[in-house]
Amino acid sequence: MSLELKRLEVGPWPMNCYLVRCSETGQTAIVDPGADVAAILAAVGEAPVCCILLTHAHPDHVGALEAVRQATGAPVGLHVADAESFGVKGDVPLLHGAEVAVGQGRLEVSHVPGHTPGSVCLRFGEWAIVGDAIFPGGPGHTDSPEALVWSIVSLGQTVFTWSDETELYPGHGGATTVGAERADFERFLQADHPPDLHGDVTWR
Repeated sequence: MSLELKRLEVGPWPMNCYLVRCSETGQTAIVDPGADVAAILAAVGEAPVCCILLTHAHPDHVGALEAVRQATGAPVGLHVADAESFGVKGDVPLLHGAEVAVGQGRLEVSHVPGHTPGSVCLRFGEWAIVGDAIFPGGPGHTDSPEALVWSIVSLGQTVFTWSDETELYPGHGGATTVGAERADFERFLQADHPPDLHGDVTWR
């Protein structure tokens, strides 16, 4: 695999900012620059930044966006639904099925609405940066029962079609795998739930 992944914990929450680097060209994508611009730029070093990508546009994921944009001059990619919902200016629409070049590597975009209307996952090989769409033990926070249904359906159509070995790197905390989540997700689908279920939900 020509792409390498580095995780940075930034901000007081904290949240995860990721650097995806092509080992052949050094080109680097910055994913979710939520805070601590100096730390992000120090981790990038002299590597050429080809793009800044947002899994979604919640404030904790874009807090350092403008400073990083100005420092690097790199174009910003996010889904059009979040650009409209949160008033964040993007240059490249991250549409479902699109690919983003990082040097010799490619990131595949999957639209996973629910946590936000424009949440996306960025997959390369058996790694995927999933933002707040899914965490170990459950989906990301949802603001309404309709958003939870949207989240579950979209995860079933994307993340849970991937191999069990696929590693999922979320917007907060540590990673999990599709295989570690699959059985509980499938049990969740078969269980009865109150019609107003939403918020911070777990598979169990």
